[in-house]
Amino acid sequence: MSETIEQIVQSKYGAVAQRGLSSDSPGVRAVAEAFGYSAEELAAIPAEANMGLSCGNPTAFASLRPGETVVDLGCGGGLDVFLAAGKVGPTGRAIGIDMTPQMLELAKANAAKAGAANVEFHLATIDHMPLADASVDCVISNCVINLAADKPAVFRDIARVLKPGGRLAVSDIALRKPLPHEIATDLMAYVGCVAGAISLEDYRRQLVAAGLEHVQIIDTGADLNAYTKVENQAACCAGTSCDTALPVIESMSDDRALRNRLRELLSRYNINDYAASVRVYAVKPRA
Repeated sequence: MSETIEQIVQSKYGAVAQRGLSSDSPGVRAVAEAFGYSAEELAAIPAEANMGLSCGNPTAFASLRPGETVVDLGCGGGLDVFLAAGKVGPTGRAIGIDMTPQMLELAKANAAKAGAANVEFHLATIDHMPLADASVDCVISNCVINLAADKPAVFRDIARVLKPGGRLAVSDIALRKPLPHEIATDLMAYVGCVAGAISLEDYRRQLVAAGLEHVQIIDTGADLNAYTKVENQAACCAGTSCDTALPVIESMSDDRALRNRLRELLSRYNINDYAASVRVYAVKPRA
């Protein structure tokens, strides 16, 4: 089943990468700003790097410093990679990992457009990063770990690549309380970053089990319905007139019945009652 989920997620996000979403759209820009990006940050990077898929701004609390190496899990079009690159400077490195070829193609095109010399991108899953042990100062991610089928494996690989004393600074979706069964088992709700989310308690427990410490998971209180601001865009659960939205459901015609089902479900449930945008922070022990 996990392989099927991974393939579906890859397919959906690959389609999103080809839809031309960017900060030039007021709706896409509004979503990014709702989850913590400033207008100045968005103006400093290629518009196409932002597709309205965020649930936070990890670069805002990662405390990145010049000369550091930072890796972004599920980098998409490179939004956080480019912001991180500016913070670590020419002596540092910002690395993007994504399993979707179309996303990486977009990210590399954005890097060329930005003239970013200290960034690199790798096609891989986030539980098997093509990086050496103890080679990274900071791991960031934005609304992606909830999509991973094997989250403990992701956390173990994060602990592997982090240097002793290195840190994790992630924006993600976690559950305040169990989802209603019909949403928890809905495929499109999984792709939309909700049905695959784990509880706040499980998030903490799995990070500790992976060998990380000083774990903090903070509910930001952000309104997940901010995605409704993206009209006719991938972040809208039902295209032109969704009542409640999730981070990404691209409008493929052969998925119309699934989208309509999810739209109907979310008209009956306020997703903010069950799920939260969280900031996750953890540290790899020095010894």
